[in-house]
Amino acid sequence: MIDREYALSLLDRYVKSDNLKKHMLATEAIMRALAEKFNQDEDLWGIAGLVHDIDYELCGEDTSQHGVLAVDILKEAGFPEEIIEAVKMHTKGVEVDDNPMYIAICAADAVNGLITAGALIKPEKSLNAIDTKFIMKRFKEKAFAKGANREEIKLCEKLGLSLEEFITISLSAMQKIHEDLGL
Repeated sequence: MIDREYALSLLDRYVKSDNLKKHMLATEAIMRALAEKFNQDEDLWGIAGLVHDIDYELCGEDTSQHGVLAVDILKEAGFPEEIIEAVKMHTKGVEVDDNPMYIAICAADAVNGLITAGALIKPEKSLNAIDTKFIMKRFKEKAFAKGANREEIKLCEKLGLSLEEFITISLSAMQKIHEDLGL
C-alpha cells in the first residue's frame, strides 16, 4: 500500500494551487469517512481521494486529458490498480460502474465544492458556521456553486445513503480538518 506521506510528496510535485490541494485534502477526508462507514480500507479510499486530481493542472485547457495523465503518473509512482482505476473513473462522472469506491470518489469530489462554497458565503468563512440543513438548502439552489455537479453528488444514493446523510458525513469529515482547509 502507498504511504500517505509519499502521496503528499507527489502532490507537492504536481499540484501548485493551494486551493486545489485543499480540495484534494477535503476529498480524502470524505473518502476516509465513507470507507469507515462502509467498513472499507480507509487508507485505500483516502489515498484515492487525495490524489484524484493530481493531473488537473497539467491538463490545462484540455480537460479530455484529466484522468489520463493521472493514470500515467500513478502507475509510474507504483500506486495500486484500485486507486488508479478510482482516479480514472472519477472523471467519467455519472457513468461510473457499481464499484462503491468509484461512486464514492465521484460524489465526494463534487460535494466538497458545494460545502466549501457554503462555508465561504458565511461571514465567518468557516465550516463550523454551517450545518447539514444549510447545505441541503444550498443544494436546491441551482445557481449556487454551479460547478458542484448535483447529479454526481446524488450518486451517494447508489451507496445506500440519503442525500442528507451523505452531506452530514461529508461536512463532518471536512470540519475535522478545517484548519488544513483554512475554513
